[in-house]
Amino acid sequence: MFITGYAVMAGAAERLVLGYDSFGNICGRKNTPVKGAPLSGQDMTNKKYVFFLNSCSLEIQSLRISSLSLCVSSCPQEQLNSLEDLQSFARNNGSFLCIYNLNVSSYTLNPKAAQLCPTLPVPPSKSFPLFNRCVPQSPECYSRYASVLISMVNEMDVFHRILSAILAGRDTVIGLSVLALAFSFILVLAFRFIRTLLVHTLIALVAFGLLFVSGVLWWLYYDYRNDPSTELETEKENLRFLLGYAVFSTIVTVVLLSLIFVLRKRLPFTVQLFRIVGKIIGRIPFLLFQPLWTFMILIVFWIFWVAVLLSLGTAGTAQSTSGGQVEYRALSGICYMAWYHFVGLIWTSEFILACQQMVIAGAVVTCYFNRNKNSPPPHPVLSSISVLFCYHLGTAVKGSFLITILRIPRIVLLYLYNILKQKKSAKCLFKSCFCWFCCQESCLRCFNQHAYTSTAINGTNFCTSAKDADCILARNSAKLASISCFGDFLLFLGKVFVVCFTGFGGLMAFNYHRELQAWVVPLLLVGFFAYLMSHSFLSVFEVTADAIFLCFAIDMETNDGTAEKPYFVDQELLVNPSDNSK
Repeated sequence: MFITGYAVMAGAAERLVLGYDSFGNICGRKNTPVKGAPLSGQDMTNKKYVFFLNSCSLEIQSLRISSLSLCVSSCPQEQLNSLEDLQSFARNNGSFLCIYNLNVSSYTLNPKAAQLCPTLPVPPSKSFPLFNRCVPQSPECYSRYASVLISMVNEMDVFHRILSAILAGRDTVIGLSVLALAFSFILVLAFRFIRTLLVHTLIALVAFGLLFVSGVLWWLYYDYRNDPSTELETEKENLRFLLGYAVFSTIVTVVLLSLIFVLRKRLPFTVQLFRIVGKIIGRIPFLLFQPLWTFMILIVFWIFWVAVLLSLGTAGTAQSTSGGQVEYRALSGICYMAWYHFVGLIWTSEFILACQQMVIAGAVVTCYFNRNKNSPPPHPVLSSISVLFCYHLGTAVKGSFLITILRIPRIVLLYLYNILKQKKSAKCLFKSCFCWFCCQESCLRCFNQHAYTSTAINGTNFCTSAKDADCILARNSAKLASISCFGDFLLFLGKVFVVCFTGFGGLMAFNYHRELQAWVVPLLLVGFFAYLMSHSFLSVFEVTADAIFLCFAIDMETNDGTAEKPYFVDQELLVNPSDNSK
């Protein structure tokens, strides 16, 4: 909470979006005065554009443009050749291009007007929507202006370039997140009424999506590489990231298509498994609405997280300089706080998903161990939520923390891999370590789910529940592992489906906004959100299946089917999905 409050107080994310003048005023909003700067603290609500007084001969010094800048209500669309033209433009358009304390009637009378007004002639300009700057349109001024802007963007650190890209593509990111939500909801309904034909259709779509996205990524990479106008550092970063995306996507495509070919004969068993899961969910229909609440909570948290990130990126102190101007100086240690904030994104997102898994497991356990199948327990979902908040939040915290511990080294290894990818020995080492952490995270997720189910059954803490679940599953692994494996693989294909088609929409959307945007980073953010959404929705089936397996194993160990110790399980669930003759 300290980092959040600090960022909100110290940051001013509007500076990235709206721009600001040389006197500490953010254009397009009301401002507070800065000590030692008499022209600060003005109301710029109607003045949304940044205008440079010397736009034809700009210079950059320490990431700052040397020319004085003002907030104006409109950019001059025609060339202004004299002070009289400046005065006429101000009176006709309400846009004052001279220093704020120079009255418009004094433009032609004040002997210092030449120093307080823009350099003549003022070239025609248009507002640039990304940064709200007045960009000169005459060829000689535009080339100088563009070269300075390119130099300034290239000298910005990666952190601030990413923030600028997120701000510029925020509408696209939100739209793609809604698209991922729609895909996830469609898949939930499809799995609820799953049939063999639907499984084959899903596999065909996933195969098509993987091949198509890989092809588009390679096409975009070659298109960028052969583009002679690539000058910005952000465009070079796009090129490097696109190559990494294309290689990764190709590897994933080959691996998944190979697995689909090898496991194709096991698909009928998986269909039978999901029919059984569908019957259980049919008894608790409100489980299908659980991902909606989780999604809403995740969206609120993500918006909050991005807002704090933007505030961190613009955190700084306003200090007056000579001539009453203002500079924003970044505070030391901000980058370290941003990394800490990123860890918070992973941990909190995993905690929210862990809470959903515990709620689903608790509801399934309540219905499974109910003797009277014709009279299910009232409100099992609400009861499970109540038990979670009263007794088991610590279990969700521990489980999500373990996932975070494994995920952070993956991110560090990926970062080091991009730095040292020219060295073949280091490349192979990092690849091996990265794959190892991926496998360990996948196993840990499955381990956590069984621990959550055991907690719902016995009411024990995380460590005790994990130990009990591990012992029970070890004794029954031969019976349950193969069926559970194929079910998890099919659900994973569903997640790949959502990420592929959301990623394709992102490629098409961001590719139209190449200029001054490191759009591959927002695309990665979209892919991360799409995966979390699909995981949140499809985990209903995943957690239900895992909970049924664990409950079934405990039921078989503690009961023998006699009148004294009858099974809790329904007779229809005693049928082995892999053997319909029993």
